[in-house]
Amino acid sequence: MDRNSVDWTGYIPAITTPFDRKGRLDLDAFDGQMEWLSAERMHGVILAGTSGEWFSMSSEERAVLFEAGARYRKDGLWVIGACNSYTSAEAITHARAAEEAGLDGILITPPPYVVPNRREIVNFYRAVSDATDIPMTVYNWPRGCIVDMDTDLLAELADIDNVVAIKNSTGNFAGFLTGMYRLEDRVRYFGLPTSELGADLALLGHGDGLMGSGGVLGADHPDFWRAITAGDRTRAIELGERDRVIMTEWFRPDYGVQFGNQQAIMKTALRLRGVPAGFVRDPLMELSTSEVARIEATLHKLGIKTQALA
Repeated sequence: MDRNSVDWTGYIPAITTPFDRKGRLDLDAFDGQMEWLSAERMHGVILAGTSGEWFSMSSEERAVLFEAGARYRKDGLWVIGACNSYTSAEAITHARAAEEAGLDGILITPPPYVVPNRREIVNFYRAVSDATDIPMTVYNWPRGCIVDMDTDLLAELADIDNVVAIKNSTGNFAGFLTGMYRLEDRVRYFGLPTSELGADLALLGHGDGLMGSGGVLGADHPDFWRAITAGDRTRAIELGERDRVIMTEWFRPDYGVQFGNQQAIMKTALRLRGVPAGFVRDPLMELSTSEVARIEATLHKLGIKTQALA
């Protein structure tokens, strides 16, 4: 497989996993969220990623979520399952569940916390590829996994049979660009910022889009990439500036948060919009009253109407 084995492009957010107030998986809320995301014309979604709180989900819950998400696959909406885990055996279990559910592909980080070395990372991804036949995205996320995979390592991973894409969320933009120029002809390359620079790079034909988080601005996110496709730089930059507002007011340059936790921020923003995103699960906690007010103020600043939280 290679980049031509899939047609993924545009905005593909890692979405939240709705839990009820008792911490139970809420599939009714999940359906409501998926219907909203589809109506907002997302190009795809990623299930059970970091935004989806994979770390507090059982293997059985993740498989159930993959099955539920597979029902929303259609032309123009790809559904990808995150298989992040601490061992290759666990990742293979999740990858096979995604494959059996009929998902379009999977996404995997290196094992977090473990800090594996170069040889171990290659062996980890190769083991998952050898055990499945589903297209794979390699996710470089130094903040969560501690290791920052350089271009040489990403190039080695791109040679693995099932690898078709790379999501490169490194804070090293020079490294991001080096990887983009070297690898974009071989694999789909995600992570372009929604800034003027990102728009200009995309208009020059570089990169394939952004695997973002939450999709809380709805159609604004995918429409940035549709404007790029139409060659409308002005419109793309206008939409990108809206995205930069939430990145500036809620997050830090390294993708960390300025308050609360990322999952509660996304779920709160969605619920304020009337989207049934549910609640976070232990060990995470809901936002404080002042933090909720901060989210609401940002949405109002962007002209987005909100409703009282239940």
